Amino acid sequence: MANGSITCMLALSFATGTEPGKWFERFRERTTHGELLATGSDDPLTELLDARATLTLLRLPDIRLTDELRRDLHVVTLYSETPGIALPKDSELTLLDRLTPADIDGEIIHYDGTDATAVRDALPVVAANVGVVIAPRPLLKVLSRKQIEHREYDSPDHRPTEIALVWRRADDSEAIQDFVGIAKGRTVNSSRQAAPKRSAREKALAKQARRGDAPPKRAGRGGGRRRR
Repeated sequence: MANGSITCMLALSFATGTEPGKWFERFRERTTHGELLATGSDDPLTELLDARATLTLLRLPDIRLTDELRRDLHVVTLYSETPGIALPKDSELTLLDRLTPADIDGEIIHYDGTDATAVRDALPVVAANVGVVIAPRPLLKVLSRKQIEHREYDSPDHRPTEIALVWRRADDSEAIQDFVGIAKGRTVNSSRQAAPKRSAREKALAKQARRGDAPPKRAGRGGGRRRR
């Protein structure tokens, strides 16, 4: 996505494993900000920093998001993700709904982290019936193949990840604020939502309704004909 190709009001890059489609639909239905350009990415933070996106849906923590960098950004946390573990479909461990470190003692851990590209690269080995991968469960759900099962992973060393909307303070706009409001669950009647413009006739009818006036009736023909 080159800089010169972004002609819409809002360009959003969302992390692999997130599913913000319902927010896109509501944004288009409820606002008049123009087209929303949304693309999935294994590294949306880089797209934000390179100005290829004006708004990003990130997975946190990210060690690149330093305190110094945060001073130039808005960060709004939306929800948490449960840690997960990917297993070969034929593994006996799939009989469990939740696994602990004791359950995978002796297993080869091909990757343990949140990098979507690294998870994508490691999962084919798991699909070949060798070892496991530990990552946020929604990420495993999206990337896992038919030969892979995923389960919740309960470990004191693995805290839930967070999904947040992040954008540059310098780029703040009504369009971004409206999208943030939709993502946080604001309704269509919220004052933060930009209401579609009404025509002059619609405004006049609304004014009449508030005063209790009935709209003028059109002149027409009298009653029906009498049957002969």
